[in-house]
Amino acid sequence: MLSPCPGVRVTSDIADAARCLQQGGLAVFPTETFYGVGGLASRADAVARVYQVKQRPVQRPLPLLAGSREQLASLVRLDAAPPGLLDFFWPGALTVALPLLPSAAAGLSPALASSLSREGLAAVRVSPHPVAAALARLAGGVLTSSSANLSGREAVRDAEALDPRLLGALDGPHDVILNVPPRPAGGLPSTIVRPGPLGFLHVLREGAVPVDALRAAGFSIVF
Repeated sequence: MLSPCPGVRVTSDIADAARCLQQGGLAVFPTETFYGVGGLASRADAVARVYQVKQRPVQRPLPLLAGSREQLASLVRLDAAPPGLLDFFWPGALTVALPLLPSAAAGLSPALASSLSREGLAAVRVSPHPVAAALARLAGGVLTSSSANLSGREAVRDAEALDPRLLGALDGPHDVILNVPPRPAGGLPSTIVRPGPLGFLHVLREGAVPVDALRAAGFSIVF
């Protein structure tokens, strides 16, 4: 059981954590790979604080996590993925860099929309983890999701191993740690791909979804 931390509340109630996100708070929560930290992508205050608590350079856009493909339909061009890719690997630990829709700015904080618009892409995935997916659905929007560790430090799969410095930065009135099973699987972070011309997939980072699995599903790979 996670020991109480000064300034941050621990809950096992997903709906409670979702309400905290709706009020601009951050949540530390389990994902399919590691514990993540994030907030609603539409909340400017939450997005700014994710960068702060992780000590992450603002030049590095945050990935987005959804509870369903429908949550992403107004943000990115799902049809830009090669046919069958999303059906085969979502929900799953495959992050796909897809083109932003012109309407995406309405669902993203201004800073995040500006950051993503530099390349016109957003790195998105539909989580297979029941807690992470339920949190996004109950919060009512796509979440920013980055591993719950200081930038450059090791990601963790146990709440007890969360960095005290990161936890100490979660001092907002609506910040919360969602400590509920199942435990993250650990291993490798999500694989990141970017669709290219002629149906090719550019592998930006090989991770939990092996390149051999992508090839076996019929997709052509380039690095």
